Amino acid sequence: MKAIIYRDLGGPEVLQLLDRDLPTPGPGEVRVRVAVSGVNPTDWKTRSGTTRPKQFPEVTPHLDGAGTIDAVGEGVDRSRVGQRVWLFMAAAGRPTGTAAEFTVVPAERAVPLPDEAGFDIGASLGVPALTAHRALTVAEDGPRRLRPGALDGKVVLAAGGAGAVGHAVIQLARWAGATVISTISGPEKARLATSAGAHHVINYREGDPAAEIREIAPDGVDIIAEVALGANLALDLAVLRTRGTIATYANDGDKPVELDVPQNMMLNTRLQFLVLYTVGPEALTAAVDDVAAAVLAGALPVGEEHGLPLVRFPLDRTPDAHRAVESGAVGKVLVDVTA
Repeated sequence: MKAIIYRDLGGPEVLQLLDRDLPTPGPGEVRVRVAVSGVNPTDWKTRSGTTRPKQFPEVTPHLDGAGTIDAVGEGVDRSRVGQRVWLFMAAAGRPTGTAAEFTVVPAERAVPLPDEAGFDIGASLGVPALTAHRALTVAEDGPRRLRPGALDGKVVLAAGGAGAVGHAVIQLARWAGATVISTISGPEKARLATSAGAHHVINYREGDPAAEIREIAPDGVDIIAEVALGANLALDLAVLRTRGTIATYANDGDKPVELDVPQNMMLNTRLQFLVLYTVGPEALTAAVDDVAAAVLAGALPVGEEHGLPLVRFPLDRTPDAHRAVESGAVGKVLVDVTA
């Protein structure tokens, strides 16, 4: 089979397309013929050594993807052969992710994909959707699970609603019944956030965004899903309701985070930092189940018309796919692996 691998940490140039033996699923595992592989910022950060030392002599990258199970290991129901699935955390603690024609994962990391949902949707779930779920379920007085009605009466602010996680925050929050506001940086991203389902979009570079948000939510925002905490904290605190939650999954721009302790004490702010690697099995399982339900309900579509443009590359151009993600490409970067 064809697979992308790297042996040394570094830039996209360390990625190579090579022939590798077809993997065999072990006990509790499934082998998936990958159709589409999803690329996330964590994939290039792992490849570059930004986030952690390399764990294996040779690595096939990418956590997310979608395809069809073609073989199962001992202990896995053989009826799963032929099942369409979406994959998450494929390369977490393992040397083989989805940037290959076939990959092997624990059976629970291959989630059934409804026939109505294309592989593009499946490959776009994983990190973005599971991160969004976590951000929406950590509030002190909020739900731990998402379903229609779970966020009724709540106001959610999705910072950077044109990004993959922000897009998923908008879609999941809307599916769960929240009023959704998204902050964006210009008209094109406003169009994307609106197409994703945001009820209101606010350009944070113009006028008085805090006043505009407060006009929509006079009592303040319940949950903020934050992608650039250092840059946006002042705005977040200006619109957060008392006992509200800021759930941050990134710090785009790397601006230092400076906390006004008395201000946060008076607000009883909950600051929740999150990353999927250490979220714990209970939260991860709940997220997978709820995201699967949202997919079945048709609540997580992708594509330009749904606010998440797809930026595609063939497998042999995976280095260019990484460059696109690193340079901040708008939309979801996908690698087409097999037909």
